[in-house]
Amino acid sequence: MPNIKSAIKRVKVAETKTKRNNMIKSECKTAIKKYETANNNGDKEAVELLSKAKSKIDSACSKGVISKNAASRKKSRLESKLAVKLDSKKVTAKKAETKVEATEEKKEAPKKATTKKTTKKAE
Repeated sequence: MPNIKSAIKRVKVAETKTKRNNMIKSECKTAIKKYETANNNGDKEAVELLSKAKSKIDSACSKGVISKNAASRKKSRLESKLAVKLDSKKVTAKKAETKVEATEEKKEAPKKATTKKTTKKAE
């Protein structure tokens, strides 16, 4: 045990933060497990549970419990598991439609007129 007052406080703070972080991680894991079981059983609630799980992951990320990349990776993996359950033809058709819309928007956007700047030399 530490003898110095500030060291004693650091131990207490570390314990409380560890408890808080473990609680947040546990909530996140529970939400993920609920989603995965619903998804494997083919429940219609899987989409709602996915959004709840993603919300828990985002909150854990914002509180600094998990890193931004880890949160992104977990959310991506959860979404890919849901996509497998959906009709693959519908998913690919939706992706194709969004790609076509994106390319059409780029084509329709007006191009900026380029102007050439001229500088006068001091004589």
